[in-house]
Amino acid sequence: MTATTAPAIRSAFDRVALDRLLATDAPAWVADKRRAAFDALSALSLPDRRHEHWMRTDLRLFKPAAWGPRPVPVAGATAPAGLLAASLAAATGGAADVPEAEAGADAVPRTPLGGRFLALDGHVLCDELDPALAARGVVFGAADRLLARHRDAFEPHWFSVIESECDWFAAVHSAFHAASVVLYVPPGVKVAEPLHVLSALSPDGVDTSHVLVVLGEGAEATLLTETAGGGSGQPGSGPPGSGLHCGGTEIVVGKNAMLRMVNLQNWNTGVWHVARQKAVVHEQGRLQWTLGALGSRLSQVAQDVALVGRGGKAQVNGVMFTEGRQQLVYNTLQHHVAPGCTSDLLYKGGLQDRSRLVWRGMIKVDKAAQKTDGYQRNDNLMLSREARADSIPGLEIEADDVRCTHGATSGRVDAEQIFYAQARGLSADEAARLVVAGFFQQVFDRITIQPVREALARAIGSRIRRIS
Repeated sequence: MTATTAPAIRSAFDRVALDRLLATDAPAWVADKRRAAFDALSALSLPDRRHEHWMRTDLRLFKPAAWGPRPVPVAGATAPAGLLAASLAAATGGAADVPEAEAGADAVPRTPLGGRFLALDGHVLCDELDPALAARGVVFGAADRLLARHRDAFEPHWFSVIESECDWFAAVHSAFHAASVVLYVPPGVKVAEPLHVLSALSPDGVDTSHVLVVLGEGAEATLLTETAGGGSGQPGSGPPGSGLHCGGTEIVVGKNAMLRMVNLQNWNTGVWHVARQKAVVHEQGRLQWTLGALGSRLSQVAQDVALVGRGGKAQVNGVMFTEGRQQLVYNTLQHHVAPGCTSDLLYKGGLQDRSRLVWRGMIKVDKAAQKTDGYQRNDNLMLSREARADSIPGLEIEADDVRCTHGATSGRVDAEQIFYAQARGLSADEAARLVVAGFFQQVFDRITIQPVREALARAIGSRIRRIS
């Protein structure tokens, strides 16, 4: 993507804020990348509809001057709970912090964690790793603490996988990332317990966190990342105010390694969410990447997978549900660089009220990537006559011995299905939930992590209202 220049944009992401970040004990190579991104920032503009990924995104109400790094939370501040809170135990083996009402006899069985990271408004509140995993060489936690100690593991990949200066949001993230987290699993180490990251916002909060995951040859791990909080953007419908997330994720799956990666986006409906996410899969590496997109006022996400080693495999699962006036825009890329690789993407979206979903998917096959097997599909179910879904699948193939297919469907709930369910004693709302649950079941069946599958099903079920 070509960077766009324009007159300087005024915001609190300025030299003063940069100097505060540079005053920390971060290594020089991290500081140099911050400075380079900040130098580029002054010449960059907000993306507009001339950019292919942004042509269906309306940023007219986004005001850069309202945003900048937030102060340290007051002592005793607590973060909003994530979707997985009721299902996860703390990394130390005790009970996770969950609302009291969920901790009774009927509570969801909890999954033990190998590590836990929690941040609020760009400031770390919790950073822990099971000592047994640390003894095996696993590195997990705050980037500020770990980058200097483990330079060889992280420097080759830190802000090298995603673009960092292609537009204003990318440069802000690269220059002002905070409360970032890193994970390194050494060659041959298999981590059975999932590691959990929660990035939270207070009303009008700002999160610029970055996630870097590096798996050595033959390593295995599961990383659960989620977001929560922020303002609702509407008086009387939740916390007042808004919020901004400007983040990024970089994933490197080594030879013969296996990563199960989960991103659950569940901001309140006043939050602006902009993210770049990219995974690089090496020879015989395997990636299962599950994405849940439920919250925010507006989301603009680029999710890329590059298969750079022979025999690499990637499965991408997307679950999206919108309501009110939410707009979610997701651009996916399955880039086949090496021969003999497989990619399989399934995104499913449900829409109600006047919300909008945009999915633009591309399978790109380089000339050297013979014997490619690529598949992508997007299905949308509209629960309201005023909802809108745009599906734009695409293929760009330079090789001549490949199998690449794509498909997309959008439609409304069949009135006969609702009538059939009501004729058997269900209310209209119960019938709607039943139909929507059946629609999402195909993608739920692909998600191998039970707490994630169940949390998404509960979250969507609680949002469904009568079909209009």
